[in-house]
Amino acid sequence: MKMRNACLVAVSLSLLACANQTPQQSHQTKVNLVAEDLVQYVNPLMGTDSKFSLSNGNTYPAIATPWAMHFWTPMTAPMGDGWTYKYDDDTLRGIKQTHQPSPWLNDYGAFSLMAVTGSLKFKEDERASWFSHKAEQASPDHYSVYLADYDTSMEVTPTERAAQFRFTFPDTEQAYILLDAFNKGSMVKILPEQRKIVGYARNNHGGVPENFHNYFVVQFDKDFELTHTWHDDWTLQENSLSSKGEHVGAIIGFKTQRGEQVHAKVASSFISLEQAELNLQREIGQDSFAQTQAKARATWQQELSRIRVEDQDLDQVRTFYSALYRVLLFPRKFYEYDNNNQLIHYSPYNGEVLPGYMFTDNGFWDTFRAVFPFFTLMYPELDAQIMAGLANTYKESGWLPEWASPGHRNVMVGSNSAINIADAYLKGIRGFDMETLYQAVKKNAEVNEGRPMTSVGREGVDYYNKLGYVPYDVGIHENAARTLEYAFADFNLYKLAKALGKEQDAELFRQRSLNYRNLFDPDTGWMRGKNADGSFQSPFNPLKWGDAFTEGNALHYTWSVFHDIEGLKQLMGGQQAFIDKLDQVFDMPPLFDDSYYGFTIHEIREMQIVNMGNYAHGNQPIQHMIYLYNHAGQPWKAQYKVRDVMDKLYSATPDGYCGDEDNGQTSAWYVFSALGFYPVTPGTPEYVIGSPLFDKVTLTLEDGKTFVVESSNNQADSPYIQQAWLNGKALNKSWLDHHVIQAGGKLHFDMGQTPNKAWASSSSAQPYSMSLEASRH
Repeated sequence: MKMRNACLVAVSLSLLACANQTPQQSHQTKVNLVAEDLVQYVNPLMGTDSKFSLSNGNTYPAIATPWAMHFWTPMTAPMGDGWTYKYDDDTLRGIKQTHQPSPWLNDYGAFSLMAVTGSLKFKEDERASWFSHKAEQASPDHYSVYLADYDTSMEVTPTERAAQFRFTFPDTEQAYILLDAFNKGSMVKILPEQRKIVGYARNNHGGVPENFHNYFVVQFDKDFELTHTWHDDWTLQENSLSSKGEHVGAIIGFKTQRGEQVHAKVASSFISLEQAELNLQREIGQDSFAQTQAKARATWQQELSRIRVEDQDLDQVRTFYSALYRVLLFPRKFYEYDNNNQLIHYSPYNGEVLPGYMFTDNGFWDTFRAVFPFFTLMYPELDAQIMAGLANTYKESGWLPEWASPGHRNVMVGSNSAINIADAYLKGIRGFDMETLYQAVKKNAEVNEGRPMTSVGREGVDYYNKLGYVPYDVGIHENAARTLEYAFADFNLYKLAKALGKEQDAELFRQRSLNYRNLFDPDTGWMRGKNADGSFQSPFNPLKWGDAFTEGNALHYTWSVFHDIEGLKQLMGGQQAFIDKLDQVFDMPPLFDDSYYGFTIHEIREMQIVNMGNYAHGNQPIQHMIYLYNHAGQPWKAQYKVRDVMDKLYSATPDGYCGDEDNGQTSAWYVFSALGFYPVTPGTPEYVIGSPLFDKVTLTLEDGKTFVVESSNNQADSPYIQQAWLNGKALNKSWLDHHVIQAGGKLHFDMGQTPNKAWASSSSAQPYSMSLEASRH
C-alpha cells in the first residue's frame, strides 16, 4: 500500500485550485526515497514459495547476468526435481548451474558444486546441510549461504558464461568440494597439477540432439590433497582421477584453517571443453571474486537504471525492480564467441556448430503478450538479435520455435512466433533476415506436413484454413484456444505482409484474422468449441477449464480477440453487453469445472483463492482483460482494477506472485502496468493506459532519449486519472503511441480518489480495433 508521511510531503494550497489546471501549476513537493543503487531492491527469492499444487511464481533464485547463457541457483530439491529451490525447505544439496525456464520444462546441462567437512558425504540426500534464510543472502549478482552442518559458507557470483565460487571453511583436516555432474550421462576428470576438474553433463528433458553436451571446467586456487570420483549408483572410486557413466562426480579434499577461503572459477560451453576454457579466460581471467561480483552488479545496475523510479513507497519499489529483474533473464543467450571473437552457437536443432545468434528457453505463448513488446520498446537491438536467432532456428530445423528449451519442446499452443516477428518489424526494428522469417511465418500458417511435433507450426492448420476454425470433434485438444490464437497471429501477418508490400497475402491474412467470429456463440455470449459440421460442442459449460481451451475456460478465452475488440463488442450485442460480460467475470464467485483434468490444477486454485471472481491473473490468457474497459468507454474501471491487482497480487516476497511467473510475462505485466500503460495488441504501435503506480518514472531509451511518466496526487486510494498531459498538451485518449514514447517526452497524470468518467471515455478515445481501422485514417 502507498503510505504518505505528512512530515515528508508538503502540499501547496495551489492544489485546491480548479481541476482544469495544467501540470505546471501543481506545486506538490515529492520526496524520493529511492537510492542510487537499484540492485539492492531486487529480491531473487520472490516467487520461490511454490509447489506443484500451488504456484506463487514457480521461480528459483537466478544468480545470473541479464539474458545469460548460464544461471546459478541453490538447490534444496533432489537432482531432476523441477522445483529445484523451495523456500520452505530446510536443507541444501549444492549450488547448481541451471538452464531451467520453468519447473514444467525442467532443466538441461545442469551440474552442481557443494562443500562438506568431517566424514565424507557425497550422496545427495546425505550431503544435504541444514540452512536458514537468516544466514542466506540473495541478489542477482551474488548468493551466499551458511551450511550449518559443515560450519562452511558457500558463495557464487556470475558472468554470462562463467562464475566464481568462494568457500569459507572451518579449521579441519577434512574439507571437501564435490562436483556432481548429474545423471543421464556425465564425465569428470580431475587434473591435480592444474588444480582443475573438467567434464561434461548431458542431462536433459528433451529438445536436444544426440550429441548434446554441456562441457565444464573448474579452476581452483588450492592444491588438492585428496581426489576421489564416483560412478553409477553412487559407487565411490577412491584415489581416482576420472569417471564416466550414467551419473558420475568428482571429490577433492583439503586441510583448511578457520576462515580459510578456497576459490573456484567455473565456465562451461555447449560447444567443447576448449570453448569452455576460452569462456573462462575471456569472462573471468585473473579477476578476483570481488571484481567479478562488481562487474555483475554494475551490469545489473546499468540495466535496472534504464527505468528509474522516484517514489516514497519502498515496498512497491522493491516489487517493481524484482519484477524487472525477471523480465531481463529470458530468453537465454545460447551463443558463444570463438577464438576470433566471432559469434557461434551449438545448434539444439541439428547438433552442428554454426555462426550467428541463437536464443532459447522461452515459451512464446506466454511472452508474446508483454515481454517481447517490452523489448521492442526498451531493447530494440536485443530484439533484432533475437529475431536473427529465430531466422537461424528456421534454417536449422525448418520451423520456427514456439517453446524452445533448448530445442523444440512439445508444449502449449498457438503460432505466436509470428506475433513477435511482426511486432518487431512493424515497430521499425531492423538488422535481421526479414525475408527468411517471412517465409517461416507463412510456412507456419499454411503447411501441415513435416511438423516435428504438435506445438510447432499450427496443429489443425488444414481445418483452420478450410473451415475457419479448428474443430472440436477431430481429436485436436484445445481447439478453440488454437483458433483464437491463430486468428491473432493472422492479424499480425496481415499487418506484416502489408508493410512488406505483399498485398495479396495481406488480404488473405486479414480475412483469416476474422476467424474468431466463427467460435462466438450468441446464445451464451461466450466463445465455444465448434464441431466440423458447424454445430457447437454440446454439452457446454463455460466454467469448464481445458477441453476446448488451454489452461482456462470460456470466460477467460473469449477476450482473446486482441486485435478487434470492437468486433467482439458487436458480437456480444454492443458496448453495454460487453461491459456486462467483463463485470460478470469479476463479480461472480470463483466457480469452476475441473473435470477435464480430473483434479484441480494449480492455475484453477490460484484463481479461486484471490477473491477476484473468475479473473485468473495467475495465468496468461486473461492478463490483458482489465484493459479492455478502455475499449468500452469505461477506463476508470481499468484504472481501479489494475491498481487493485498490483496492490494485492504482487510483492517482493517468496509468495509474491499469484501463479506461474513464466519467463518474465507475469512480471512484465506488472512493469508495464506500474508505468501506467500496457501493450494489449502487439502488432500495433499502441499501449493502453491504466493507472500509474509511482510519483515519477524515467525511461532511458536505447538512443539515450528519455520518456518521463509523472503522477501528482498519487495516493493508495487515488487510482483514478483526473486529467493527463502529453508533452504539455491535454491528453484525452486512453492509449499512447509507441513512436511518441520513442521520441522522448513527458506524460503527466493528475490522480484522484473518485473516477473522472469524462476522461477518455468517448468512442474517439478508444484504443485500436481492426473493425475501426478505417476511421483511424
